[in-house]
Amino acid sequence: MNAPMEAAVIKQHLIDPEICIRCNTCEAICPVGAITHDSRNYVVDAEKCNWCNDCISPCPTGSIDNYRTMPRIKVYSLAEQLTWDELPVELSAEERKALAGDDAAGEPVPEAETEAETEAAVVADPTGQTAFNSAAFGATVPPWSAAHAYTNLYGPKAAQKTVTATVVGNVRVTEVGKQAGHDYDTHHVVLDFGSMPFPVLEGQSIGIVPPGTDANGKPHHARQYSIASPRNGERPGYNNLSLTIKRVLEDHQGQPVRGVASNFMCDLQVGDTVQVIGPFGSSFLMPNHPKSHIVMICTGTGSAPMRAMTEWRRRQRASGKFEGGKLMLFFGARTQEELPYFGPLQNLPKDFIDIHFAFSRTPGQPKRYVQDAMRERAADLVPLLQDPNAYFYVCGLKSMEEGVVLALRDAAQNAGLNWDTLGAALKREGRLHLETY
Repeated sequence: MNAPMEAAVIKQHLIDPEICIRCNTCEAICPVGAITHDSRNYVVDAEKCNWCNDCISPCPTGSIDNYRTMPRIKVYSLAEQLTWDELPVELSAEERKALAGDDAAGEPVPEAETEAETEAAVVADPTGQTAFNSAAFGATVPPWSAAHAYTNLYGPKAAQKTVTATVVGNVRVTEVGKQAGHDYDTHHVVLDFGSMPFPVLEGQSIGIVPPGTDANGKPHHARQYSIASPRNGERPGYNNLSLTIKRVLEDHQGQPVRGVASNFMCDLQVGDTVQVIGPFGSSFLMPNHPKSHIVMICTGTGSAPMRAMTEWRRRQRASGKFEGGKLMLFFGARTQEELPYFGPLQNLPKDFIDIHFAFSRTPGQPKRYVQDAMRERAADLVPLLQDPNAYFYVCGLKSMEEGVVLALRDAAQNAGLNWDTLGAALKREGRLHLETY
């Protein structure tokens, strides 16, 4: 826990704005709502932070793992943190004395040991009731057989801040409809790194640094995108990768907004160059051991890491070098026209991957979400939940996460399984991975 209110000095948890790629992982996983953000920075409220450290391991860049020793009455406020371009320097004991008097010169009160609260399945909601905490079951460790992931090769605090990639492909992957080019204009963009090393694995992400400056005249921060191609590239044998990018023209509340990076990327032409940082991510990785099963649950551009995993398995199968387990995919969108890769997915062999689509806005049809499709296949999911060789991956909007994990819980409980025990095992063994935003 943080120091008691009366303690003179605390070790304040802060986020490094130079390294942070604004992926929302920390805010999504924080069980006490201590992390928030504006259009520029992610920040930690010292009054709420309880030192559970749930946010440390999932952070793909390490930006969350920063602290400053501060007088309790002079902790950095949220308003201050939101203005930062870099972390402040650590104060000396003399400087702490000057801020808060002689009693503030000592060492910070140490944090408590991490308790079982990191495994808690419920959190208090504003009404005082309890709500299901889906994030409590998300793994922060990779599958035991996952390949070693290289991270942070390029970035603000790396030897080289960015690497230049050349656009070698930009293809629209949503069908043309009456709203084409508006709210479901999604592109498959292929980037080539030439002779510069950029090793990636399925499930990792990169940061794109948009050109120009923001409204305050400051350089744009990098935007994070999941990699949609397998480890040997979109084009095998070449130093390239692909991304799935939706043109953003409205926010999650439906208000008009023009996404800086998404529009920049969707408008790129072959031969254009972009500045890239990363790669990021060391836990949302696919298993490599034979007979491992993979269940993929996604919406929209959350399909990117699922495409990468599926394509790697497909290539392994074609080469005869891998005896793979089951692949199941639950893929949701508002309409069929908005679903990336809909056509290619239909052409995959049925004995290779078990695919279920869910559309929530099909005219004349009831709303159907990925969790509804999962409940229909509960009998097939239960044996996989019990199988230590089966791994579950969830990627898409944050709003889908609770429904998906609840569907898994209900499937388990209806089969007579103890979800608290099973859910804790899924987390501990790196078998349930949540990447929502």
